[in-house]
Formats: sequence, C-alpha cells, structure tokens
Amino acid sequence: MSQELKDSYQSLREDFEWSPPAEYNFAEDVIDFWARQDESRLAMKWIDDHDNRRDVTFSELSSRSKQVANALSKLGVKRGEVIILVVGREVEWWEVLTGSIRMGAVCSPGTTQLSPKDIAYRIQASKATCFIGDRENALKLNEVFDECPTLKAKLVIGDPLPGWNSYEDVISSASKDFKKIGTKYEEEALCYFTSGTTGYPKMTIHNHGYGYAHQITGKYWLDLSPGDLHWNISDTGWAKAAYSSYFGPWNQGATLFVHHSPVFDPVKTLDLLASNPVTTMCGAPTIYRMLVLQDLSHYKFSTLRHCVGAGEPLNPEVIETWKKATGITIRDGYGQTETVLVCGNYPNLPAKFGSMGKPAPGIEMGIIDSEGNLLGFDQEGDIAIKIKPDRAPGLFVDYRGDPERYKSCFVGDWYITGDRGKVDDDGYFWFVSRADDVILSAGYRIGPFEVESALIEHESVAESAVVASPDGTRGAVVKAFIVLAPGFEGSDELVKTLQEHVKSTTAPYKYPRKVEFVDSLPKTVSGKIRRIELREREES
Repeated sequence: MSQELKDSYQSLREDFEWSPPAEYNFAEDVIDFWARQDESRLAMKWIDDHDNRRDVTFSELSSRSKQVANALSKLGVKRGEVIILVVGREVEWWEVLTGSIRMGAVCSPGTTQLSPKDIAYRIQASKATCFIGDRENALKLNEVFDECPTLKAKLVIGDPLPGWNSYEDVISSASKDFKKIGTKYEEEALCYFTSGTTGYPKMTIHNHGYGYAHQITGKYWLDLSPGDLHWNISDTGWAKAAYSSYFGPWNQGATLFVHHSPVFDPVKTLDLLASNPVTTMCGAPTIYRMLVLQDLSHYKFSTLRHCVGAGEPLNPEVIETWKKATGITIRDGYGQTETVLVCGNYPNLPAKFGSMGKPAPGIEMGIIDSEGNLLGFDQEGDIAIKIKPDRAPGLFVDYRGDPERYKSCFVGDWYITGDRGKVDDDGYFWFVSRADDVILSAGYRIGPFEVESALIEHESVAESAVVASPDGTRGAVVKAFIVLAPGFEGSDELVKTLQEHVKSTTAPYKYPRKVEFVDSLPKTVSGKIRRIELREREES
C-alpha cells in the first residue's frame, strides 16, 4: 500500500467527528432539507419491467410523507407504535418509511416473500397496530387476521380489497401540513426481524440515530454526493435497503435508481445499467456472480464509476472479471442488521480481494477471544466492535422482548457480531465464518430452526437438521438432513413435496435446495443435534 493512500485513510479517521444531536428525525432533517434546497432535486428515478418510468423529487416525497403521517394518525396509529410494511420496490415503500419516521412510529419492513404465518408472527411479536402491504400480501394477512388482535389499521397498495383502506385514497385526501414533533435521537424508529440459530426471528431495534449514523455508509463506502445516481439491487425487506436504498444515499443528496421487478434478471439488469446514467452500484455477491456469467463485452457502462458488494465475501475471480469488463473494482463492505457499515474497502484504500476491508471512520474494531481480549495478527477470533468509552455509531439498541439475548452480545468493552474472523498486519479484516449456524444464502439470512420447524410439521419427517452447503452462485444454500418417519421412503418426489411444503409454511427463499435422507443425526450426549458436524461434512 502506498504511503499516500495510508495517510489518506488515516486522515479520514482522524478528521471524523461524532457529535450526534439530542433530537433527530430523518424525514425532517434530511428529506425536508433537500426539498428546501431545490424543489426540482430528484430523490428517485423509478422504472418497472414494462418501461413505465417515474421521477420523484425530494419535495414530492416530503409532501407525500406528511400526508402518510397525517393519514395514519387519523386511523389511530400513535407515536411509538409498530407499522408492518410489506411492499416491493414501489414508490409507496419510500413514502411509508419516511412518513412513519416523521410521525415517530416504528417501521418494520418485511420481504414480500413472507408467508401468512410469518406475517402473523411479526404482528403478534411486535404488537403492531398497522399493516401496509401490496395486494398479494394483504391477501396473506386476510388468512391470519383473526390472530392479529392488535391491528387498528390495514392499508392495501394497488387495487382495492373489501375490508381494507385503499392506500391511495387515504393518503391523497390527507393534509400536506404536518407539525414537527421533535423525535429524540435515542427514540425507537425501526424494527428489523433477523434470523437466529434458535427460535423464530428476533426483533432488532434501531433508534432515530441509526439514520444519522448512515452518513458513514453513504459518504465513505458508497462514496456518494449530490449528482450521483445510485442503484442498490436489494429486497426492500432487508436492512441492506436501509443502508443503500434509503439512509446512505439520501444523507448525501444522491438520487436513487430503482428497478421494480418481481425477479432478478441479469440480462435486464445489464441492459438497464448500460442505458441509464447510473454512477454507483451496490449488490450482494450473488448478483455479481450472476452478472459475470453474461457476455459483458456486449455492454458499455460509460457513467459507472464505483461498485460495492456486501452480505458475504466476494470471490476474487468475480471481482477480476468485473474489473476487466468495466474497469471498476467491486469493493467489499461489512455490516449487519444490527449496525451501519462498519468495515469496508474504501475508494481511498487499495482493495484486498476477499477482505472485509478496514474499520469505517468512527468505528473501532478488533478480533477478540471469549474473554474480550484482543488477539494478534492472523489469529482467528470473534469479530467485535468497541462500545466503550463511546458507543459505536448506529449500533442497535435492543432485541425487543429478549433482554438475555441482547445482553449476551456484549463482553467487556465489545459488541460481539457473531462472526469469526482475522485481521492481517496491514489492518484488513477477513471473514472466516458465522460463529453460529445461521445460513447466509444469496444475501438472505436464514435460521435453521425455522426450516427445521417447517419440515417437522410434515407427516413424513421424524427428525431434521438444516445447515449451509457451499454453492458457487449463492455462496451457500440450505441443505436438510432428514430422518423419515416409519412407513416413508426417500424419493425425488418426496424431496419436491418437502420443498414445496417449506415454501408454503415459511418464505420461499428458505426452502432446502438440497435434501439428504439419513438413518440418524449426529447428537451430543444431551441429545442436541450437532449441526457443526454436518456443516463441516458439507464444507469438506
């Protein structure tokens, strides 16, 4: 590494100042700010598969979000209450998120692949009072509505449904004047459900300061400024959308490029990338792996200048193929649902292929042992973030309803990420593995317990164990080891039946792409399944 680049990175860290305000509201302090600066400043360029296009200004978003806040208040939704938002890449998703932040409600985005059972669980666990969804997900809620007694309001986006408020009718008739309420920096603002090793998804709570802290993401990793057109290829239900489709870019006054499509099509993506003035792009490693399988020589990306990836380490050969075709190095970054972008290969650092990069300005990281002691170079340990004497910017504030789980994430001066890694003598961090059995597949985080619970509901399954199995495209896929109940025999037909059963019982992205029928499962003396033994077998 050149001394100049070393000095540049070090200067960023030394010059970083962290003095968060007592009050903060992203809608008021960012969206309204850009709207006041220039009424014509674009917040978003939206396109769908039918070439329908729409430009949205910050001024329009500001007004619509005030109408959202007023309309929801009129329907009985109060400050601090949870709003479940299950919508794809429709403009309304950004309107609702901004409106809920503005009114001090707690927004909980979910993937459109949720099952009715998933939706019921999230409403029950969070005690949500409002559900906003597209027609498909509104119909899912209808199936379980009797199990959701806390709901006061339900709004459907698109064609009307009996018993539902029409989103457009309710919002368009609401006032565009909304009195500033002055949310506290520490006040709760977001609730993300994230999978764990055991039990159903836990509720990760962020305060309003989370949006403020994503200045780190937008400025240093995404490298954005006004005038940039940024495309983040991500499901709206994941925290990655908060990183790169909302807080990060808009903190910097950049414009979002949004492609609304039910499925990812690498050819369509490359066509759009080549025909639109996109300057920066963010995608999960799976996205890039699928893109480089195409003939990139057919495309010219004249405006593209910066690309980043996150979710899992990116294969060096993919980075090299992309760079050969575009001249741009994909720069890996690392963050969690519980954090902002905390580590990355920044534009002012030479990228080390496969590395997480270096800690972001304002973030102190280390590799520690089980007692919280720092380990030396190239020693494997827990990837951790320093929380003392000052708490790390953007770190989550709670696992709602599970104080013991929250407490277990901290050792001494450190927050333990749950990931294992190493740091080299240049200060670059390297991901080794999850410390638990959570499966990272194509950017999705999948808890084995959820899949195992779905499988065991089927009459043919006596026992099951679910682990990650390496996959060249997705990084890893879900594999299920199944002990059959008496009277059943393994077959290709039964595999398909069980896969469809999991898809319908949980979300489709969780189903086991690989199934192996076994006579028994490895267990501890106390009877617990040794997933680690199965996982190691898959990795070998």
